[in-house]
Order: sequence, then C-alpha cells, then structure tokens
Amino acid sequence: MSAPAAADLLTSLLRDVSRSFYLTLWILPRAVRRPIGLAYLLARATDTIADTGLVPVAERLAALESLRARILGHSGARLDFTGLAAAQDASATTAERILLLRIEEGLAVLGTLDAGDAALVRGVLATIIGGQELDLRRFGAVEAGGVSSLANDAELDDYTYRVAGCVGEFWTHICRARLFPGVPLDAARLLSDGVRFGQGLQLVNILRDLPRDLRAGRCYLPSNELAALGLAPCDLLDPANEARVTPVYDAWIRRAEGHLAAGWRYTTTLPRGQIRVRLACAWPVLLGIMTLRKLKRGRFLDPTLRIKVGRPEVRAVLWATIWRLPFGPAWDRLDAWAAKRAGDAKIP
Repeated sequence: MSAPAAADLLTSLLRDVSRSFYLTLWILPRAVRRPIGLAYLLARATDTIADTGLVPVAERLAALESLRARILGHSGARLDFTGLAAAQDASATTAERILLLRIEEGLAVLGTLDAGDAALVRGVLATIIGGQELDLRRFGAVEAGGVSSLANDAELDDYTYRVAGCVGEFWTHICRARLFPGVPLDAARLLSDGVRFGQGLQLVNILRDLPRDLRAGRCYLPSNELAALGLAPCDLLDPANEARVTPVYDAWIRRAEGHLAAGWRYTTTLPRGQIRVRLACAWPVLLGIMTLRKLKRGRFLDPTLRIKVGRPEVRAVLWATIWRLPFGPAWDRLDAWAAKRAGDAKIP
C-alpha cells in the first residue's frame, strides 16, 4: 500500500467517519495516533456492517467473522464488501460506504504497525466484534413493532465492556507503553479506571439513544429491573410511561456518573506533562458529564427530542480545558464545572 493512500485513509477518511471523535484523535501525540486511529477506523467498519439493516443478520454475522479472521491473521482471503456498501440505508454516510469499499487498505495498514501495537489493535477489535455479534444475535430477530431487552445488569455491564470498556483498556496499554512507560503510577487502578471510562461513555450513548433504540426493537435497560416496576420493554415505547420508568433510568444515570467520575480520575492521574493525552481524555469525559446532566432533566422517552451537547458548549469545554492546563487545582475541578454548566443550560 502506498504511503499517500495510507495517509489519506488515516486523515481524510478517518475525519469523515469519526465526526466529533476526530478532534480527540487529532490532538493525540504522533507516537500513538496511527494505531489508535486505525483501531477506530476498523471498529467503525465493523459497526457499519453490524448496522446494515437491509442485509439479513446471518450475512452480517458472516461478514463480521470474515473481517475478524483477516484482522487476527487467520485468513488471507480478500474481502469484498461492495454489496454491504450498496445496502447502506439513508442514515449511512458516504464515508461509511467508502470505508467498506477500502477495507483492504485498512488491513494493509494494520500489517505495517509495530508488532506490539498490532497485537493491541487486534485484541481490542476482536473484543468489539464479539460484542457486536452478541448484539446482533440478541436483537436481530425482533419482529417489526416488537422490543427485546437485555436480561439483567450483568448483561449490560458485559456489553458496555465489549464495545467500549475494552477501548479504555487498549488506550491505556498503548499510551503507557509508548508515552510514559517509566512513570510510577498505580497501573492496576489506571487500567480499571480506563475500562470504566469507556463503559461510562457507552452508557451515555445508551441512555441518550433510548427512544431511537426502542423503535429499532432494542432495549438496553434490563428486563428484570423493568419487571420489578410492572413494566415490559414494549411499554417504554409510550412516553406517558416515563414516570414509571424513571427509577430504573435514574439508577443507570447514577451508574454512568460513577463510571465518568472514574474517567475523570483517570484523566487527572495521567502525568501532567502528557498534555495532549490529558486533553484527548478530558474532552469526551466532560462532554459525557454534561450530557448526563441534561438527561437527568426528563423527557428521556420522547422520540421527538434529541438531547445532546450543543456546539457552544463544545467550544466552552475546549477553551476551559486549554486555559486551565497550567493551573492544577482549576483543571482538577473541571468535572464540577461541566456539571454546573450543563445544569444551568436550558432544555428545549
């Protein structure tokens, strides 16, 4: 694969498919940007395959298995995802279609990574694909108008680890090895907080996207917790049931807040000299804290309402983190600042 093609894949295409996450990737030190960027790009490809609703579940599972075999080096058969690219629905971006068509280029870049980096990329992608396969098997056969749910909190905890907590694990291993291998840190605590960081961000997505997922037949709130309130997953399709669902929803908000508190501890534990990594971690965790604060204010079952952090708040986070960098105490309190700012904001 030519150097210009690889550069385009990891810059222009990565920017187009990663949306807001590209800013996080861009700020990272060069030593880790390539493997982390490639891992993200390939994970987006697997996610796009899993979400191709116009293709039968069995075919999507087969495509994920063939891609995993190539990623892990268990197969050398070339992949042709032309059919999957053509089957993307209107919600898919042009970049996502292009990513499927250029999958062989991404795999070629994987072959150029340092052996240690490549092993970490392969490991995290294998875990992510496993989570996506599990998700497809759980929800892929749900009939139109029906809603299926996870059984209990252990299943939700396992899912958030497979698709996001493992990313925090991967991020920690690769940054530790490449950027600050000799710095004395509580490695076990850092790794645990990294996993919870990823899980917290995934829980934010799950709680924010609840109305949309329900209409796709997926309920990530555990059915045993809903049943204790006399509710079935399909009852969540009716926004009038919001007050009845609130105890379960609020409990998962608190779980997400705890995970993001660990994520903020992770960020402030990183060596102060690792400015780029600190910023790359601070932005998503602070935006996650702000999103949770907005979600706590109700209407979380309303499918017409998209609760999210707006561009002015994103700019405020960027500016607040940058100017506070030299001031340790001010930086360390940014989590409280983010929660207060979001709490003061108006919800449409």
